[in-house]
Amino acid sequence: MDIRREIEDLVQQLNRYSHLYYVEEKPAVSDAEYDRLFRRLQTLEQESPECILPESPTNRVGAPPSEKFESIAHEVPMLSLDNAMDEKELSEFHERTLRFLEKEGIDRLALEYTVEFKFDGVAISLRYEAGLLVRGLTRGDGVSGEVVTANIKTIKTIPLKLEYEYLPDVLEVRGEVVFLLRDFEKLNEARLAEGEEPFANPRNAASGSLRQLDSQITASRPLTFFAYGTGTIEGGRFPETLSEVIEAFRKLGFRTSPFFRTVKTADQLVQAYRDAEAQRKELPFEVDGLVVKVNDRRLREALGFRQRSPRWAIAAKFKAVEENTILEDIVIQVGRTGALTPVALLKPVRVGGVTVSRATLHNEDEIQRKDLLIGDTVVVRRQGDVIPAVVASIPSLRTGSEKKFTFPAHCPECGTEAVRPEGDAVSRCPNSRCPAKSAQRIIHFASRDALDIQGLGEKIVDLLLEHGCIRDISDLFSLTEEQVAELPRMGELSAKNLVSAITERKVVPLSRFLFGLGIRHVGTRTAQILAREGGTLERIEQMSYDDLLEVPEIGPEIARAIV
Repeated sequence: MDIRREIEDLVQQLNRYSHLYYVEEKPAVSDAEYDRLFRRLQTLEQESPECILPESPTNRVGAPPSEKFESIAHEVPMLSLDNAMDEKELSEFHERTLRFLEKEGIDRLALEYTVEFKFDGVAISLRYEAGLLVRGLTRGDGVSGEVVTANIKTIKTIPLKLEYEYLPDVLEVRGEVVFLLRDFEKLNEARLAEGEEPFANPRNAASGSLRQLDSQITASRPLTFFAYGTGTIEGGRFPETLSEVIEAFRKLGFRTSPFFRTVKTADQLVQAYRDAEAQRKELPFEVDGLVVKVNDRRLREALGFRQRSPRWAIAAKFKAVEENTILEDIVIQVGRTGALTPVALLKPVRVGGVTVSRATLHNEDEIQRKDLLIGDTVVVRRQGDVIPAVVASIPSLRTGSEKKFTFPAHCPECGTEAVRPEGDAVSRCPNSRCPAKSAQRIIHFASRDALDIQGLGEKIVDLLLEHGCIRDISDLFSLTEEQVAELPRMGELSAKNLVSAITERKVVPLSRFLFGLGIRHVGTRTAQILAREGGTLERIEQMSYDDLLEVPEIGPEIARAIV
């Protein structure tokens, strides 16, 4: 057999084995046999690089690290969905859809929905040209996303090549990247063993893994992709209904929602919702509801879009998962604005597939309102299935050994007397040089919605502050590779990557910079409005209290915080 033919056979064989293992979860060969074939393919490709095929499994890893992510516009926007928070709102969605179609003169009997799990992960789009995967794009803000092709190719449940009888010239497959719960737990165990901060939840882990500049890191994390829709389609033929699209995805080698149903009536929608929610605790991945879509493309086109969401789809949210555990202690965390926030230390408990051991208690009044004592049995909920919250105590289970928590009168970090203005629910440290405030300000400044500085997380910030490399935000941009390389556990490569990441973000949109400053009451939306109305940082700095009140959506409280 000649080399080209052997390479072709090995690629086909390995891709088949990979599909059986990762997509169908039906291993056909041992790991040792797969590795033997893979090494043989690597050897042949090294001997004859001109014979390497685009869909070769060796192409999944090996792209050189990127310096930054390119952002490009989606040809078809990836819009968010409106929510139905309960069965009643789900039925109301059905009635609205019927009324709209009847107003357009469309027979209501033609209406049918698809119902599938709403995965709690990261939405992406995959562009295939002539069957080959050429680009992976994150959802981003729905209008544009980041190109993460090298990272996407490392995900074993994403085919590098599609084969289909009437395959379009261009096919954009949309879906969700998730961490299976077992893989998420293993990842966090490994991070803890290496002294790294564990991820808060599988969604954050998936997002952080996809946005690695080095695809080798992404490859080391077992991400899973589920396909659920299409974007751009050019040439060829592809199904008209979503139910047929899902069937085509399965034939193309994609994983899809294991819960998938077509229904026609409000009663059937509600029954599907109940059936899916009943399966929730047994699932190997996180979901936070169902996605309901009108099945037929022509009806979807007739229904059209609102400003931010389609009329033909809705996200039916599940109830938040709750569990009981013990409130072992309460500690105080100092935020970037000096806010003293009580945090509950909980006996670890599994809530919706994730181990929860901490939860914010917001402020002193909340502790009193919920009647929380250290040692109490408490109800813990993951709000929106993401953020852990202590909902209430269960006084009937008290033994008499519980203790009242006394809120501190001084900042636990610097010892400065805390202040609580009249009418404010939050006590604050007024010390501008409080080290905890500096750390939180810098972490916020580097966060994704602000300057988005890759690699500048809590541990690195603490290290930089501890060794006197920085004191506040302004010092970041004067950091040198030499300074960073001398820090414990930071070599030359890590130092180069960090300083490079900071340097790249010296020029960012004004709205990101304003949000990154951490001004009280100035969130992402207010920052965008300020940037649009002010135009430049210099002009915003010159705006008076009265000037700010003229800006849409800025009231007295926000204006006072800015000036």
